[in-house]
Amino acid sequence: MSEFDLIRRYFTRVTPGAVLGVGDDAALLRPAPGMELVVSTDMLVAGIHFLADGDPELLGHKVLAVNLSDMAAMGAMPRWATLAAALPQADEAWLQQFSTGFFALAQQYGVELVGGDTTRGPLNFCLTIMGEVPQGQALQRSGAQPGDDVWVSGVLGDAALALARIVASKSSHTLKVGKEAFYRQLEMGLADAYAYASEVMTENMMARDAEEGISAFIEKRKPEWEDR
Repeated sequence: MSEFDLIRRYFTRVTPGAVLGVGDDAALLRPAPGMELVVSTDMLVAGIHFLADGDPELLGHKVLAVNLSDMAAMGAMPRWATLAAALPQADEAWLQQFSTGFFALAQQYGVELVGGDTTRGPLNFCLTIMGEVPQGQALQRSGAQPGDDVWVSGVLGDAALALARIVASKSSHTLKVGKEAFYRQLEMGLADAYAYASEVMTENMMARDAEEGISAFIEKRKPEWEDR
């Protein structure tokens, strides 16, 4: 499959909000009158930001989601995106699932993919998102004041514990630190348990015992989380 066939099949959609979308040397965009353009870029590299053998549909979702959070932080309405991808191979089944996850989220938030690039190489993605905000009304970090509320979504630490469990289940090494030490960290709380898990993961020492410890911690906290 050629690069142009790949782009046409998996990354081309109708873009009514753009003057010119995918298919030319560059896209043409026209922000609404009275709006400022908000631009953010994130790169995701396999083995650092995601697991290369993970679910491609969830990865497609994530590639866009991390940029949508930047738009929300600035108080901007997301409008357009460009996506550059390095792919080890053109696996059509994988690409179909990835694009399904990506465009499902894009449709939910009204984002149009208007361009990008693909090449052969180690798996990674670089997405640039563009949005609009009324002139002078963007939310900046410098605008934070003492007494402001800090809002978070979901349960802090859930993803970290899930990752620790996945990595532990794949490890072929023997845990060098006893189960009791891990349980002591669990009793100290979520942050300490994750810090401990991260340390032993880095040293390739997590295996069955660590996985059991994480499972026990999740079961212990489940009633608390379900009440929220």
